[in-house]
Amino acid sequence: MHPDPPSSAHLQPGSPSTSRSGPRASGTGGTPEPTSGPASAPRRRIRVELLIVLGLSLGQSGVYAIVNLAEKLTRGPLAAQTTTLNPVLNERQYFDLTYQLLNIAFALVPVALVLYLLGGHGVSAFRRLGFTFEKPLRTVGFGVGLAGIIGVGTLGVYAGGRALGITTALVPAALDAYWWTIPVLVLSAVRHAVLEEVIVVGYLFIRLRELGWSTPAIVVSSALLRGSYHLYQGFGPFIGNVLMGLLFGWFYTRTRRIMPLVIAHALIDITGFVGFALIGPAIGIGG
Repeated sequence: MHPDPPSSAHLQPGSPSTSRSGPRASGTGGTPEPTSGPASAPRRRIRVELLIVLGLSLGQSGVYAIVNLAEKLTRGPLAAQTTTLNPVLNERQYFDLTYQLLNIAFALVPVALVLYLLGGHGVSAFRRLGFTFEKPLRTVGFGVGLAGIIGVGTLGVYAGGRALGITTALVPAALDAYWWTIPVLVLSAVRHAVLEEVIVVGYLFIRLRELGWSTPAIVVSSALLRGSYHLYQGFGPFIGNVLMGLLFGWFYTRTRRIMPLVIAHALIDITGFVGFALIGPAIGIGG
């Protein structure tokens, strides 16, 4: 869901060629053959790498979300439909637990891929992304502060979307009440936080900057991608997540640290998932 792309150990991407020979002559005319330049091959590799990573993770989710939204729109008004975020995957308790854990684990494989691609040659991918607990009090403080801002904004956008009829009713958790329900919901929240912030912010910002994109273009593109894979919930969550993406993108450009973003995202989702699981049955929904 997440250094440069693999290259020769003796020739880093974008570095001058070590060959001493000049441009090759063509035929008998002696005219130099057109060359693509030393940086073009690495840039092509970065573009292909981006397509692969996004195709295996949140880019794929965005495509499915758009199709799902189209299907919902042809079915009837969005306001009359419901979207469940953490559904039961099997009616038998321990098979449901197994499927839930497998779903969480395999969703994090693209994160492992990104960490592998950004690391190597003595470079720590965690440090490159700012995915560390350096200055823990400050890191947690930023995370809690961002969670508060986004949490209040999310409630407002959801209420507005429901009032306008552009957002489906959301059920954050519909798992049966077992001993493992709350831990699985917490793990699910952390999974979403790590997957989205590592790939949509950290990885995407690094690679697009290597391609020469401007900071505003990167921030906006990241925010639009974040909104796209929430479209299955309706237009309200799309707008809310784009705004969240703009704030997170701005924060990352100032700090180069995704750990506060992961903390903020995890806190928001844990509050929504676990809070709904505990309160939902009491008010007659979600249980």
